[in-house]
Amino acid sequence: MRYLGRILTASALAVSLCGGVAIAQDHHDDQDHHQQYVHHDDWKHGSHIRHEDWDRGEQVDWHSHHLKRPPSGYEWRQVDGNFVMARVSDGYISTVVVVH
Repeated sequence: MRYLGRILTASALAVSLCGGVAIAQDHHDDQDHHQQYVHHDDWKHGSHIRHEDWDRGEQVDWHSHHLKRPPSGYEWRQVDGNFVMARVSDGYISTVVVVH
């Protein structure tokens, strides 16, 4: 009888551990909103970001990402895993922060 109890306990423990891993993996997949990093040599201070690239980016809250406050007329966007601060009117790049 003890032997059967140990087997049942070990089986229950194994099932619960496997279930915990599956839940953690599902949670990770559901919460993975990070963009894949792409290096852009042409994105630097003083250059312009293409309109298509800017439009693909997501506007980000500079404060919550510990970025500097953008001047009037500028905003931060996350594009291809990079944080880019540019002038909204023409895409003039002020700052690029690479996050891999």
